[in-house]
Amino acid sequence: MRAAAPDDAHLARLGQQLRVDAVRAADAAGSGHPTSAMSAADIAAVLLARHLRYDFDRPDHPGNDRLILSKGHASPLLYAMYKAAGAVDDAELLTFRTRDSRLEGHPTPRLPWVDVATGSLGQGLPIGVGMALAGKALDQIPYRVWVLSGDGEMAEGSVWEAVEHAGQERLDNLVLLIDVNRLGQRGPTRLGGDLGAYARRLEAFGWHTLRVDGHDTAAVDAALAAADATAGRPTAVIAGTDKGHGVAEVQDREGRHGRPLPDAEAAVAELGGRSELRVDVAPPPEVRIRRRPPAQGHRPPVFDRGGQTATRDAYGRALAALGTVRGDVVALDADVGDSTRTEFFGREHPGRAFQFHIAEQQLVAAAVGMASRGWNPFAATFAAFLTRAHDVIRMAAVSHAPIRLVGSHAGVSIGEDGPSQMGLEDLAMMRAVPGSTVLYPCDAPQTARLVAAMADAPGVAYLRTTRSATPVLYGPEDAFPIGGSRVLRSSDRDRACIVAAGVTVHEALGAARLLDREGIAVRVVDAYSVKPVDARTLQQAADATGCLLTAEDHRPQGGLGDAVAEAFSDGRPAPRLVRLGVRGVPASATGAEQLHAVGIDAESIAAAVRLLVAEAMVSP
Repeated sequence: MRAAAPDDAHLARLGQQLRVDAVRAADAAGSGHPTSAMSAADIAAVLLARHLRYDFDRPDHPGNDRLILSKGHASPLLYAMYKAAGAVDDAELLTFRTRDSRLEGHPTPRLPWVDVATGSLGQGLPIGVGMALAGKALDQIPYRVWVLSGDGEMAEGSVWEAVEHAGQERLDNLVLLIDVNRLGQRGPTRLGGDLGAYARRLEAFGWHTLRVDGHDTAAVDAALAAADATAGRPTAVIAGTDKGHGVAEVQDREGRHGRPLPDAEAAVAELGGRSELRVDVAPPPEVRIRRRPPAQGHRPPVFDRGGQTATRDAYGRALAALGTVRGDVVALDADVGDSTRTEFFGREHPGRAFQFHIAEQQLVAAAVGMASRGWNPFAATFAAFLTRAHDVIRMAAVSHAPIRLVGSHAGVSIGEDGPSQMGLEDLAMMRAVPGSTVLYPCDAPQTARLVAAMADAPGVAYLRTTRSATPVLYGPEDAFPIGGSRVLRSSDRDRACIVAAGVTVHEALGAARLLDREGIAVRVVDAYSVKPVDARTLQQAADATGCLLTAEDHRPQGGLGDAVAEAFSDGRPAPRLVRLGVRGVPASATGAEQLHAVGIDAESIAAAVRLLVAEAMVSP
């Protein structure tokens, strides 16, 4: 039988213990943010002892509540909670921020009880929205998502994307706990300690709000109970607190952010000394997991060789087909599903399709939250607009979150819409993400195969699609493993190799035909896997020809050209390498005019090859 819930006096002592342990951890590390932990300690004590339902021995229990410490710099508080729950011991607590410790400066999933990495402020609530949606709409399990946020991060636009979406979706399984301690890093926060200002803003988006003294454990307990009982809308508990609460030297004082207390021993004594209270955390309810249909023999859509199909169309059809045989796949849209073709999935699998409107940070953060709950999210928008969510993508990699991102309308080939709509930096952005996979198919069958392959890729996977129709080069029997490439033309007379991806593959083939009429044989490589790139095939091409030319509908920096160059960074002799890409700022024109203007159409590629070959002939 579970022990009785602790009384208010016990909760107050537990709050002091959490403060003491936060102070001790930061003092042992010689760094950290103990004052930010101290302000929220009473809130954390009440949550841990009275309201959280969690089995620390089974962090994968489907009924567990989810706790996101959005103010990740207050990590000593989270680790003190884990100690109070018996998940870590005191010796480990004091390894905080040291090499090889699981207790990092900001929480990461190296700890089994941490679902997602936090510390880049403003991401906890958007991710929590994804988790809450998964609980209500997908898992249909009554776990609650608790997000502990700082007041300073409430200035982030990503927070308000999440606030609006949670209100619209009536996510009553989501509770936002705002630690309003009034002080940020360099001084007061935007709204200071005005709890009413936070409440009015949240209420405008349909939230239930409760204002409390964050150091009154009885009041906090009543507010969390009211949140638990609220139906039909999310709840925000807005708690007024003091930064550094309980230690006069630092309490509510500016200039104490992000540093240990001046005299930790005296602070511990002022807080009442060390204690070793243990919390019997309430267990989660026994729940039944909704059975997801097992993966069966996947049949991607078939496209007629020699016809023309846009890769964005192929993506939509392939995702819908994948969703038929994989019940874990979900599709996320940001009001452009008719352009990205995500709408194809929604028509066939409406219960697993989610609309986030024009809010790309929320789009990607929801994918991270759903992935943390075991779902396989595909989130698509224009490639150019994914740049808005780059910080969320970066943190997804820290979380090792398996999310699949799709950027359509890439490059100048989209035509008349002009530069604001052209994704020209996306390959560089995605290649820089640690552990990422970056794919750029040139035709419909290749796209369909890569959609299925990226569903099982670890970490962040990115697929780039094209707006305009392109010729179908491949058949349904062709395979496209991640990390591979396809040699489309080759001979023992090749004098250069053109390496292309996506739309420029077709331009490269056109250039090869032009050059062939002049007696210049060239090899053409379709480098559909931009990361990892097929270094072996590129090295073989370099050995055979000595000259490589890359052509990409992307900036010259960070994309295909740099990926090819890196294949020769191991000290081997490097070939002559010319990189063609989009320089300057394009203007409105047709797709064909755009490709010619920036020098990546067939004619321009052929001209560059002629010059490259001529220079190679006269070079000593």
